[in-house]
Amino acid sequence: MLDNPLTLGPNLSSKLVGRAQGFYSSTSQTEADLLMAMNFAFVDGKYNGSSITVLGRNPIFNKVREMPVIGGSGFFRFARGYVQLNTYSVNLKTNDAIVEYNVYVNHY
Repeated sequence: MLDNPLTLGPNLSSKLVGRAQGFYSSTSQTEADLLMAMNFAFVDGKYNGSSITVLGRNPIFNKVREMPVIGGSGFFRFARGYVQLNTYSVNLKTNDAIVEYNVYVNHY
């Protein structure tokens, strides 16, 4: 399960714009792949109360990963698109990672 801050930049002191909420599970017996289902739930500005839903495969050791946007709510109702993920940093002692998500979405 995850419920992580969604910020404008990689530092926790960056402006909080929402929460990344969902779950992930290991899906490969031979690679480090995750199945991820999550919502970007926005809590600030014109997107406050809206969300973007992402579902897909995340091969975590690839430099750039891509997952589909499968929907949304509020401002992002009927959303379709994709996100590109880049790992910004990893702390191997705590197993925490900071990941950049660039979202490309069409909506009504």
